[in-house]
Amino acid sequence: MSGDHLLAHCHGDRTGELAGGGAVLDFSVNLAPVAPPLPELSASIPLAPYPSMDGRGVRDFYVARFGLDRECVLATNGAIEGLYLLPRALGLKRVLVPQPSFFDYGRACRLAGAEVIPLALSEADGFAFPGIDELAEALAGCDALLAGSPNNPTGTLIPKELLLALACRFPEKQFIVDEAFIQFTESFPSNSLMPEIRAFRNIVVIHSLTKFYAIAGLRLGAIVAHPSMIERLYGHKEPWTVNAVAEYVASKLPHCGEYEAEVRSIVREGRRQIASGLAGNSAITLYGGAANFFFASVADGLTLDALVAHLRLRGILVRDCRNFEGVLPKYFRFCIRTSDENRRLIEALNDFAESSKQLNAVALEAVS
Repeated sequence: MSGDHLLAHCHGDRTGELAGGGAVLDFSVNLAPVAPPLPELSASIPLAPYPSMDGRGVRDFYVARFGLDRECVLATNGAIEGLYLLPRALGLKRVLVPQPSFFDYGRACRLAGAEVIPLALSEADGFAFPGIDELAEALAGCDALLAGSPNNPTGTLIPKELLLALACRFPEKQFIVDEAFIQFTESFPSNSLMPEIRAFRNIVVIHSLTKFYAIAGLRLGAIVAHPSMIERLYGHKEPWTVNAVAEYVASKLPHCGEYEAEVRSIVREGRRQIASGLAGNSAITLYGGAANFFFASVADGLTLDALVAHLRLRGILVRDCRNFEGVLPKYFRFCIRTSDENRRLIEALNDFAESSKQLNAVALEAVS
């Protein structure tokens, strides 16, 4: 089985890994910690007729919620459809992709016949994106940049001004930006590229509704781009990829203003709670945190296996990041949940640090 086989790479959902039927506190999947106030799905949703061929119900949400022009939105079956559509439709040959980042960036490019050029993000810089000169040099010979902002798993943002400057400097290159987690950030919507796409023919935004609205099972998303780009993509897109239930739910999301404010408040306070609660933890180092998750590493002399086992005993799951390309075997990722749930994770991580200290002390005493 090749590394790009569909079943060769494990994604984040780990809820089936703990046996015994006990309660599982799952920090491995980056969804909003509360559910949106949607009506119960019932038999009243018409399932016999075909949905719209182009997912116009999802497109209408983007128009209503973000003030976008209809001709700038292509509805997709989650962000993942857009991610795989773009390299194929644009005929990309060499694509600059940050590492570490979402596995399917590289896979989508390789399946479309494109060479992936890695852009290494440095732990010493907190996994921040390089400046414009370094990026310009890295883009030499590439026809596109494909990156997440915020990036998964590092939780770091690419400055909007940097991307706009690159798009101006290299009008012949495509800048494909995955904004699946942008709604969780403090500065949204001013830090999103979606309002800028009419002025830039070479910027394409991939967006997802599944993370922020906690509806991953429905697969809702869109490509937001200049009308000329959207028209080009329609020449390569399959019909009927958005189902009727997804279109129905999308029609209800514009009325979730109070829910959106609640999610941002929970994430904002959770971000502070976790950063403060782990400030004195000698076993864990935190990175990122711009969205609704943290990237983290275990200290030298400790192992990720020991940490994962420690958490599992407490019914807690985190995302082991060893199968991200360009990641050393010491990194993991966890999302921000409710205050009580965050507290349980903080206590478990601090207990791990304390027990590690005690084990080290015993080991030192034994050899002295």
